[in-house]
Amino acid sequence: MSARILVIEDDEAILKFLRRGLAYEGYQVDTAIDGVSALAIARDNPPDLVVLDLMLPGMDGLEVCRRLRTGGAVPIIILTAKDAVNDRVLGLDMGADDYMVKPFNLDELLARIRALLRRAQPSRPQVLRFADLSLDTGTRQAHRGERTIPLTAKEYDLLELFLRNPRQVLTRDMIFDRVWGYDFGGESNIIEVYIRYLRQKLEDGGENRLIHTVRGMGYVLREPI
Repeated sequence: MSARILVIEDDEAILKFLRRGLAYEGYQVDTAIDGVSALAIARDNPPDLVVLDLMLPGMDGLEVCRRLRTGGAVPIIILTAKDAVNDRVLGLDMGADDYMVKPFNLDELLARIRALLRRAQPSRPQVLRFADLSLDTGTRQAHRGERTIPLTAKEYDLLELFLRNPRQVLTRDMIFDRVWGYDFGGESNIIEVYIRYLRQKLEDGGENRLIHTVRGMGYVLREPI
């Protein structure tokens, strides 16, 4: 069965363009022009992926993103005219997995949708372990000892990358390629932002740091020295 995509956009021309383009690619497409109706659609017909505008009437896109994220780990791509780095970081802070600026290229959007859907597909479950940290790839749940750690989709992808490559230094380029699947931009601090998120969650119970910075090179998952 083809993936179901929810497009939340109040610009009628863009909405029609996206609906036509996504349907042509074989996706099931639901649409909403405001946040309240979008959340109702997501509740009644859970999407496999959400394309979300930030500037919506009534409830803004950031609040919609936050509420969608609290309800699960559905991949979210923000599509907006706001192009400042601060806007990108704020959108990612709210739980978005990707961020595209209007005007956008449909082929690039489709590529990003395919990449996120691939990552969301279940693979043969296994439990990855390092020290007292574990990650169940079946349930997508992380634990530090007995403590459960809630993760967004991108945080999960990043932690899985570290756990599959313990004690190996991962460069920024490698992380971009494996987690985001494209060049987000050399000036972006998206990796630093997500490393900070992961550290906060992994150390929230007072545990030792496991993700370390290797200055000038990247990051590594290793035991504390």
